[in-house]
Amino acid sequence: MYNQIFFTNILRILDEKGITKEQLSKISGVSMGFICDLTNGKSNPSLRIMEQIADALDIPLPALLEETDMDRQSLEALTGGPLRGIAEGHERVSLILPSHQAFIAKQWAKEAKAQLTKNKPENQSK
Repeated sequence: MYNQIFFTNILRILDEKGITKEQLSKISGVSMGFICDLTNGKSNPSLRIMEQIADALDIPLPALLEETDMDRQSLEALTGGPLRGIAEGHERVSLILPSHQAFIAKQWAKEAKAQLTKNKPENQSK
């Protein structure tokens, strides 16, 4: 999932900044072939490469991993299949909230995870 968010954010930022994949390759020091594979969802970048790309784009790495402006259907269409790790009817979000609201949101997340674990079929939990 994080790879999908990472590469869709890279594509979005390249478009917003008017930067080509070739320019990103030169600025970041990451090979053009790897950049192409990455933005096509075919590569699994190391943390070092993700940092190089984030630095080249002048974007904090956590922002490239935690946020996406694409909905679930768009991500699935882009990646050619259903997303793994998130049950139907649920979605992962990243929020910036005041501390008291963050506490409440974390409690909701715990409850949702507990419910998903409770409802998981026996053969999928192994």
